[in-house]
Order: sequence, then C-alpha cells, then structure tokens
Amino acid sequence: MDYNIRHVQDKDAEDIISLFNYYIENSFAAYPEQKVAVPMFVLFKDIVKDYPFYVIEDKNNQVIGFGFLHRYNPFETFNRVAEVSYFIHPDHTGKGLGKALLNKLIEDAKKMKIDTLLAHMSSKNEMSIAFHKKNGFKECGRFIKIGKKHGEEFDVIWMQRCI
Repeated sequence: MDYNIRHVQDKDAEDIISLFNYYIENSFAAYPEQKVAVPMFVLFKDIVKDYPFYVIEDKNNQVIGFGFLHRYNPFETFNRVAEVSYFIHPDHTGKGLGKALLNKLIEDAKKMKIDTLLAHMSSKNEMSIAFHKKNGFKECGRFIKIGKKHGEEFDVIWMQRCI
C-alpha cells in the first residue's frame, strides 16, 4: 500500500486545515462558508478528546486525508455511540482510503465498547451519502432545510451503522 494511516500529530495542523478549507470552498462536505485558520485544529483536537484521530499520508509523507471519532453526547448513557468524520483529498478518493480509514476507526470503536456509529452530512454531498450507504450506514434522520451555505439551503442527513 502506498498510504499510511497514523495518529494525528501537532505538525499536521496546517495540512488538515488546508484540506478542510478545500472542502469549505468547493463543496457542501464541510459546513462553514468561509475558510478557517489553523487554530481550528485545536478545536478538532478538543472535539476528539480521548477518541481516535488519524491522518492518511501518501508515500511522500504528505497528508491526504484525516478522520476521527468523537463523542455523540456527554452523558454516559450514550458512551456506546460515537460520531465519525473524515475528509480525503479529492485526488485520492475512490481508491479505498475512506474505507480503510473507516475500518481503522471501527476497530478502535469496538475496543472502546462503542457499538453504534453516527454520521451526518449535507443532502448536497451525494458522494458522502453514497459512501456511507456502501459501507453499511442507513439513513436514520433528516433535518429539512436547516443549513444554508452560499445561498443554498440543504438538509442535514443523519446515518447510523451498528458495528
């Protein structure tokens, strides 16, 4: 394999934010309307506290993707549920990297006694919807027209996978 999945390090901040900003500017995969600065990386790290956070590197050690699990709800009642998020550079989609990263996160989730994964995405993000369906997620909820980005309204779709 010409790719490596490893734990995030602070040195990855600029690469992660650059990739996230690509999706902000070019899609509905990331919800903000305006590019974010590197301090957003600190927010990502806070969100995933005590949960796995990975990058995917190519053979040249360039970060080409990232993904993580994070707590769904702060109450211990929901300790067995986590949300999953990932972003893969568009030049590297369709090569099995998203599935490899998802499988790594599923392994970790099982070790953490998590048995349910949730993902949410814009209804305008057809690639993500298709990816999740292909990987065993089922739509379990939809908030109608709650998002608006660049003047376009969109639904937020929630998908669930029991692992």
